[in-house]
Amino acid sequence: MDIPLLERQQTRNISRDRAAWVTGDGVQLRGEVGGVPTAPAVILMHGGGQTLHSWSGGASALIEAGYRVIAYDARGHGDSGWSSTADYTLATRARDLATIVQDIEGPFGLIGASLGGATALKALSDGMRPKTVSLIDIVPKPDMEGVLRIRRFMKANPDGFGSLEDAADAVATFNVHRRRPRSPLGLARNLRLRSDGRYYWHWDPEILSFDPLQDLTELEEVLTTVVAAADVAVQLVRGMKSDVVDDHGVAELRRLFPTLHVDEIPDAGHMVAGDRNDVFNHAIIAFFRKHLPSA
Repeated sequence: MDIPLLERQQTRNISRDRAAWVTGDGVQLRGEVGGVPTAPAVILMHGGGQTLHSWSGGASALIEAGYRVIAYDARGHGDSGWSSTADYTLATRARDLATIVQDIEGPFGLIGASLGGATALKALSDGMRPKTVSLIDIVPKPDMEGVLRIRRFMKANPDGFGSLEDAADAVATFNVHRRRPRSPLGLARNLRLRSDGRYYWHWDPEILSFDPLQDLTELEEVLTTVVAAADVAVQLVRGMKSDVVDDHGVAELRRLFPTLHVDEIPDAGHMVAGDRNDVFNHAIIAFFRKHLPSA
């Protein structure tokens, strides 16, 4: 893969190189790449409002399992650029993914959480053919109340937070399924400290300028073409305490992909990887070893 490398960092004693790509409309995407260059590639796509750091544990586990791992910040998130025209549609995000995929030689798989999973489905409908797709707590017809609850959280605190502790309080109130960390310092990777001395979430506020029904409508439209991807192995990893994926949503996804493999993670909400990272990693790696084996 011809990926421009910027610098190297160490996480859990596993080397990862920082990387960058430029999309067709000039937005720079930032990410990390690790693992053996000739190994099957796995692309990690985070959820709305998150960054690539949400995959830290999963990325390390996949590299240790023998995969080439690419994790990137979606446009408008983390260290990636913001769209000057506030273009954050699924169609554009799928084209961003295609920019990253175009340099991959050999088989690859996609793992997408929430917004990342919706991006993967759109890419399938556009003709992308990975060997595997793992959808993390996202289905084509999610529960609307769960979607709106996430949106309310993202729109709250437009004036930022006075401290990391205040931000940690907000997260703890939103995500009651996850044990609050002893230190809020880990949140610093998802926040920007601005000149006014306050912390702001690491995303473009314009992402929230769209009616949430617009994205859901676009996702449902994708379903008319995504069924052509019958040759792709699809996995759903579902948080059993999630308010985004319900039994009806799972049934709809299975209708599209009759061979769908479902892993149900107990005691996990919508943020599955963060809530039960050990169980999540086991489910993902077992699925990939079966359908996209590493050397």
